[in-house]
Amino acid sequence: MPTRSAKSHKKSAGTPTIRLATLDDLDALVALEHAAFASDQAERRAIRHAIRSASMSVLVAVDDEKEGAEVLVAAATLERRRGTRFSRLSSIAVSPTRIGRGLGTIMLQAAEEDARIHACAALRLEVRADNGAGIRLYERHGYKRFAVIEDYYEDGMEAWRYEKAL
Repeated sequence: MPTRSAKSHKKSAGTPTIRLATLDDLDALVALEHAAFASDQAERRAIRHAIRSASMSVLVAVDDEKEGAEVLVAAATLERRRGTRFSRLSSIAVSPTRIGRGLGTIMLQAAEEDARIHACAALRLEVRADNGAGIRLYERHGYKRFAVIEDYYEDGMEAWRYEKAL
């Protein structure tokens, strides 16, 4: 699975290739961010920083379209802090045209593998309290809610914090 020196990894036919993002993906990542999120969107410079950062991983899922062109269909961003054994999943974004095809699960599993590769003992995340699909995804994969953060998002919505031991 993804590491700084890893090659692309294709799981099976019909499943997108998961790899680390490069600066060549920046435009597609910005477009995905705007398509997937109505608010709390990461800015271009923040995405560029994450791609370049040694303490972050930006994973992308790409499908091969006609004529061999890659289309970025999902992404996940993880952060690691020195001195901790936690990785934080700060975002999973799925193209609205690909919702319902299991990409959330694929990206979550890739994020967990990335955290393991970086010797993290657990993966943490925040999810909007009104994001039923996200909450179901995380709970279905063994994440446990351990905190609520009031007024976390731009619109005042609270965040539910989840964690899973790896």
